[in-house]
Amino acid sequence: MNNQTHGDSPGHQVASPTPFEQLGGENKLKEIIGTFIDRVFEDRMIGFFFRHSNRSRIKEMEFQLTAGFLGANIQYQGGPLDQVHAKHPIMGGHFARRQQILKETLEFYRVPETIKEIWLSHTETLRPLITPEAGSGCDPMAARKRAYGEPTH
Repeated sequence: MNNQTHGDSPGHQVASPTPFEQLGGENKLKEIIGTFIDRVFEDRMIGFFFRHSNRSRIKEMEFQLTAGFLGANIQYQGGPLDQVHAKHPIMGGHFARRQQILKETLEFYRVPETIKEIWLSHTETLRPLITPEAGSGCDPMAARKRAYGEPTH
C-alpha cells in the first residue's frame, strides 16, 4: 500500500516549503549571513561604515530581516531601517557595493537562483530607506548634508 500524501486528495494538501526552508533553515541562513556580514565589515569601500558597530548584532538583525521575507516565522526586532541608516552618509554606490557583496556571497553558497532573485530584489526595495540615491552614483555633498544635517543651498 502506498502511504504517500497526494496534494490533490481532499484534506491532504501539503504546503510548499518556504524559500527559508528550501535554503536549509536557520543554521544555513545564519551561515550565509555570517559570511556576508564579515565580507561587508572587511570591505574597503563600505567597511568603514561599520567600524563602531557590533558585528554580532548586525548579523542577528540581518538574519531576522532576511528570515522574515524568506517566509520564516521570525520577526525583525531592529529599529526602522530609515532611522537606523539616517546618520550614515550612504550613497548609491555604497548601496550597490553592498548588493554586489550579497550577490557574490549567495553565489559562493550556490543559493538557488529563485531564492537569490527574491533576496536581491527584496533588498533593492529597501534602497529608499537606506539612501535617497536611486542609482549607483555618489553625491558626496548631498551625503554630507544628510549625515550632518547641513542646510541645502
